[in-house]
Amino acid sequence: MCGITGFYNFNTNTNNKVTTLKQMLTRIKHRGPDESGIYISNNIGLGSVRLSIVDLETGTMPLSNHDDSLWIVFNGEIFNHIELREELLAQNHTFKTQSDTEVLVHLYEAYGPAFLNKLNGQFAIAIWDKNKQELFLARDRVGIRPLFYTTINNAFVFASEIKSFLEFPEFSPKLSAKALSEYFTFWTTIGSNTAFTDVHELPPGSYMQLSSNSKTIKTYWELPLSTPENYKYKTVSEAAETFETLFTDAVKLRLRADVQVGAYLSGGLDSSITTSYIKKLSPKQLHTFSMGFTDKVFDESDFQNTAKDYFKTQHTSITCSPKAISDNFKAVVWHSEAPLLRTAPTPMHLLAKSVKEHHIKVVITGEGADELFGGYNIFKETKIKHFWAKDPKSKYRPLLLKKLYPYIPQISKANNAILKLFFRYKLNETKSPIYSHLLRWNNTSRLKNYLSKNYKSAIQDHHPIKDIEMQLETKFKNLDYLSKAQWIEFNFFMSKYLLAAQGDRMAMANSIEGRYPFLDHRIIEFCMSLHPDLKLNGLNEKYLLKKIVKGKLPESIVNRSKQAYRAPIQSVFFSKHMPPYLTLMLSDKKINEFGIFNATYVNQLRKKMTVNKQVSEIDNMAITAVLSTQILYDLFILKSIPALQKHELVVLNKTIID
Repeated sequence: MCGITGFYNFNTNTNNKVTTLKQMLTRIKHRGPDESGIYISNNIGLGSVRLSIVDLETGTMPLSNHDDSLWIVFNGEIFNHIELREELLAQNHTFKTQSDTEVLVHLYEAYGPAFLNKLNGQFAIAIWDKNKQELFLARDRVGIRPLFYTTINNAFVFASEIKSFLEFPEFSPKLSAKALSEYFTFWTTIGSNTAFTDVHELPPGSYMQLSSNSKTIKTYWELPLSTPENYKYKTVSEAAETFETLFTDAVKLRLRADVQVGAYLSGGLDSSITTSYIKKLSPKQLHTFSMGFTDKVFDESDFQNTAKDYFKTQHTSITCSPKAISDNFKAVVWHSEAPLLRTAPTPMHLLAKSVKEHHIKVVITGEGADELFGGYNIFKETKIKHFWAKDPKSKYRPLLLKKLYPYIPQISKANNAILKLFFRYKLNETKSPIYSHLLRWNNTSRLKNYLSKNYKSAIQDHHPIKDIEMQLETKFKNLDYLSKAQWIEFNFFMSKYLLAAQGDRMAMANSIEGRYPFLDHRIIEFCMSLHPDLKLNGLNEKYLLKKIVKGKLPESIVNRSKQAYRAPIQSVFFSKHMPPYLTLMLSDKKINEFGIFNATYVNQLRKKMTVNKQVSEIDNMAITAVLSTQILYDLFILKSIPALQKHELVVLNKTIID
C-alpha cells in the first residue's frame, strides 16, 4: 500500500521538479512511511511513498518494464498477482522483483488498458509510456483507493490525496459552493466533483489517458444490474454453494501478504463472517480489533466480547470517549479532505491507530455486506413505504417503521401521527428512480439553510436531486425497488463516503491497509444477480448470509437486530472538554470571517444544542457539517498548516532522472 503523486507538462528545471515531488510526497508520507522514490523525465514526474506489504526487499517504486519504456507508481494491492505473473512468464516476460507492481507494468505492456479487467484488487495506478509520451491513470472498480487530479498553470497534477497539491507551485484552492450543495444533500459529491473547485477525482472503475493533445476518461466496470427475468439465483440452495466458493477465495486472496494480517471484529454479522472464514483458512492466532464507547447508546462491546470469545482471537479493544473524538476531529477533517456530517470517521481513526500501535499493517474488514445483501434500514424503509403507498390511509402500515430505528427515540417512540408526518414525504411517488432516498436527501438538504447569503445565491439554480432523478430514469427502467436502492447506496454512500472518510483515509492516516473480501468484484457481481428475497426476505436483512452461517456463529450475533454504526455528536461538541480550536471555528468571529455560513443561524443552533438534552439527527448533522467545513476552509483555503521543514521531507530511496 502506498501513496502516489506526479505531474505532466510541468515546465521547470529538474531541481525544481525533484523538490516539488519530495514536498508533495511529504504531505502523504503517512500512506507509505517505509520508503519513497521518484522518476523525472522531460515531460513527466512520478512519485511514490511505500507501505511495504508484498516483496519487502525489492518492490521499491517507481518500477519499469524490461526496456524502461514504461514506468509505474501504484497505490494498492493486486491480490491475484501470483496467477497473473505465471500468465506473463508463459509469454516470456522477465521480472526483476516479486512485487505486484511489476506485474502491472508488464500487463499494461501486454494488453493495454484491457489489463484492468484481469485484476482482482484495490488500486490507483499511474503509468508513463515514454514511447507514446502518454500518461495512463486508473482506479479500482469500487473506488477503494483514491486518485485526484487538477490543472495548475497548464500542468496536469495528480495524487492519492488533495493535500499533496498544496505543495505544488501556485495551487490556490477554492471551496466549491456546488460541492457544498451536494455534500449537504447526498453526504458526498456527484461524479468527479470534490469539495474544491477544479479539483476532481477519477471515478471508480475508470481510467484516463493523457497526452499533449488529448485527455480521455473511459469506464471499464460498473455495478451490474439485473431485471427480474435475469435473476440468476432464486433459492438459498442455488446460491449458497456459489457464495461459499467465491467468498472463501476472496478471503484467501486477501490473506496474501509478507506481513501479519489482522481483522476488525465489531460484533456485527459482517465482521464475524469474515473472521470465521479467516480462521477456517488460517487457524493460526489471529489478532482482532474493536472499539466501544463510553456512551452506552453507541456501544456494542457485549457482542464484540461474544465474538472474540467464540473465535478465540488475540483481541484488542479501545474505548472511545466524546473527548477523544473532539480532540481528534481536526485531524480527521484534514485526512478526510471533505465536509463531514457525522463524527463516525473519528473512532475509525482511533481504531486504526490502535492497530498501528500493535505493529500490524493490514486488517480485513466486513465493508460492503450491507450494501450487497440489503443490510441497511433504508432498504427496509423503502419496502415498507411501497407497501404503505398501496393504502396511504392505513393506520397500521406506517407503524412498521417503528421497528427500524430503535436507537432513534424520536422514531421508536413516535405515535402514528408523528410517523406519518416524518415519513410521508412523496409517499406516492413510487415510480421515481430515487424513491428510496427521496426522504433522506430532502431531510439532509435542510442543512443548506445554514449557508450564508452569498453561498445560497451561488447554488440557487443548482437542483442536485432533480438532476440525479433525470439521470437515473432510463438506467433504472424495469428494475426492482431493491436493486435501485442498492445502486444508489453503493455508488453514492459507499464508494464516495464510507470507503473514503471511514475507510481509506482513516486507515492510511495511520499507515494501515484495509482489505474488503465482500468487495471482491466477483462477490459484487454474484450479489447483484440474486433474487431480492435472498437479500431482504420480508424485513429480514442479509437472508442468504444468515442461512449460510447458521450454526457456524453465535446465535446472538446472527439474530441480533441491525444497529447502524454511529458515534456521539452533541456530547462531543458541547462539553467542557471542547478543544479551543474547535470552539474558535464555531465562533461568530470565524463564521463571519470565512463567510460560508449564516452566523445568526449557527448561533441559534449552538444555543439549542447547549440547552436541550436531546436534539434531532438533523441538528447533530448540521453542527458537524458547519464545524467540519469551517476546519476544511481553515486548513486548505487559508492554508493554516505548518510549512514543511527540511527535516520532515521524505528520504528518497530511489531517484531516477531520465
